[in-house]
Amino acid sequence: MRPALVFPFSDPDGTLFPHIQAILPDLKSHFERAYICPPLSTLQHVGQMARLQADDFFTIFPVDKVLSIGEHFAYLYQRAANTAPSDQPLHLCYLDRLAFALEGDYRDAFLADVNALNVEDLPLIFQRSEAAWVTHPQNYRDIEGMVTTVGRHLFGRELDYAWCHIVVPAAQLREVMPLVKNTDLSMVAEMIFYLQHHIHNRAVDWLAWEDPFILSRDAVQLKDERENSFAETQKRLSYALPMMETLTRLAQLEIKEKLKTRINSS
Repeated sequence: MRPALVFPFSDPDGTLFPHIQAILPDLKSHFERAYICPPLSTLQHVGQMARLQADDFFTIFPVDKVLSIGEHFAYLYQRAANTAPSDQPLHLCYLDRLAFALEGDYRDAFLADVNALNVEDLPLIFQRSEAAWVTHPQNYRDIEGMVTTVGRHLFGRELDYAWCHIVVPAAQLREVMPLVKNTDLSMVAEMIFYLQHHIHNRAVDWLAWEDPFILSRDAVQLKDERENSFAETQKRLSYALPMMETLTRLAQLEIKEKLKTRINSS
């Protein structure tokens, strides 16, 4: 079965609508459909949304109230998991990353990685390679790397808990989402916790930093701005710290559960 895409599609200023049209032929050639969840701020672009609604490639789950980012993602992932055939691989990703990969030099590499996946590879994190990380601002890498380090100390595996692109069979996502409780962005780390004993990872260059392309900015200049921005560092910490707290809490619960099982079996 061909895979499907799942992405939130938050585009309040209309920047991404032209990109989705530009990459649509590739999406339709390599994916069965796209499950998307536009919030109210994106639904206001009535004309562009009507174009997507008229295309049966898209299954749209609109949100008619303001949700936190974690609630928004969880709603989308649960709806997609419940709607898709159980054995369908679901690519949970972001439209700006897709546009960057498909509209530039990484197109062939991205499509080759998508088409090469087998059932045995899943679930899978496509994580940023060394070459991809070098393109990102250093504060992004340092702060998100802290989450990976904490996870390694707690669980013995080096995983990208602040992932950009994961692939999960619908049936497995259906089992995981009811377990996810956080309503902020740390819920993406919570998802990996429940998948971590089965998940694989693959480093890819096409997860290089997408912002200069999407914003039409000089990459060196924008990187320097972000690295020297206190607000940007705060933004990264605002989701990384809750992720680390979440992983620590879940590790403690896991230890308690193992101890309880050991006591009951003795």
